[in-house]
Amino acid sequence: MNKIEELIQQLCPDGVAFKELGEVCNFLNGKGHEKHIVENGRFIVVNSKFISTEGNVKKYCDSQISPVYKDDVLMVMSDLPNGKALAKCFIVDEDNKYTLNQRICALIVKNIQKLNGRFLYYMANRNAQLLKFDNSVDQTNLRKDNVLSILIPIPPLEIQEEIVTILDKFTQLEAELEAELEAELEARKKQYEYYRNELLNFEGKEVELGEVCLKPENIKWKENQNIDFQYIDLSSVSRETNKISETQTINSSNAPSRAQQIVKMDDVVFGTTRPTLKRYSLITSKYDNQICSTGFCVLRANQKELLPKFLFFILTTTGFYNYVENKQEGAGYPSISNSVVKKFKIPIPPIAEQERIVEVLDKFDALVNDISVGLPAEIQARRKQYEYYRGKLLNFKPLHNDNRPVTK
Repeated sequence: MNKIEELIQQLCPDGVAFKELGEVCNFLNGKGHEKHIVENGRFIVVNSKFISTEGNVKKYCDSQISPVYKDDVLMVMSDLPNGKALAKCFIVDEDNKYTLNQRICALIVKNIQKLNGRFLYYMANRNAQLLKFDNSVDQTNLRKDNVLSILIPIPPLEIQEEIVTILDKFTQLEAELEAELEAELEARKKQYEYYRNELLNFEGKEVELGEVCLKPENIKWKENQNIDFQYIDLSSVSRETNKISETQTINSSNAPSRAQQIVKMDDVVFGTTRPTLKRYSLITSKYDNQICSTGFCVLRANQKELLPKFLFFILTTTGFYNYVENKQEGAGYPSISNSVVKKFKIPIPPIAEQERIVEVLDKFDALVNDISVGLPAEIQARRKQYEYYRGKLLNFKPLHNDNRPVTK
């Protein structure tokens, strides 16, 4: 029997009371700081980006418009569908350091003799009772009553403190291990980028992309009345995975003006609006004969000369990135035209050599990026292990007369 089990057996063998957050915490809403942001201000503005990046991305202001204090728990109230920031929490580490932005709330413990601030942090952080408000379609905006109505267990303070000690140590260890793995992964990525650039660097004849790509066609909406298509816009392409993540269903009655280009399986699409953001993807069978935005340059390889996957890897090289960076036009919202993209010169080795290169890069890419193998899988496993043990520690049996059991 471990120490926590012993304490539970000693202090609350019949279970613990569950209380609504509003019974044990006061609630404070943040305020708008946009007009007060300065480069090197005295106070850190706690916004969703600050919390979601574990405090790595900061904005500052010189006025503490909405002050928070040590051990206050700050929570993100608004996030995009399927986002990772909704209900994510941050615990204030010192006074006179932070000011609370709008759409962030502060949870302030009413009685520190009954509830430990860090225990509240672990209970509230990404609490499942709040994540259920995310319907995966619309932006989620939590209300005050949504937050204050969730139920949390209130074990004796001695048990709370012991759990906090364990989770603090576990969190620190997990963070250190993850930092090591992230550093190793970053090194692998740089190694992969170097190797990829070298593998795709050929001496000899080069041709313009336009010479080895077929011309795509636009849809004729008058001839496609009331037919549903999947629409791929710039936000559909994940910059992390280079895959299409989400699309919307459109037809002739609601198609955006930019929904014009027909894409086919094995096309490579490249985002020409703010091109250095590296929005490119290989079209899979799922999106064959669907529609993409005119914000993409559609590159359809002539497969007698050029393999689509080889073309895709060409777009990942430093050479192509430097090309679009130098050729883009416009200061505020830069872009590059399709015709300029197609003037980029690429080597065309024999198909057999292209196949060999693609096979090598696919394996290396999987090692670095595929969540199911290699270092990313180990990082994911660490996170799941942490979540599992945190859940076990924060799961309590309710009192027999308490009909409001809930688990973290």
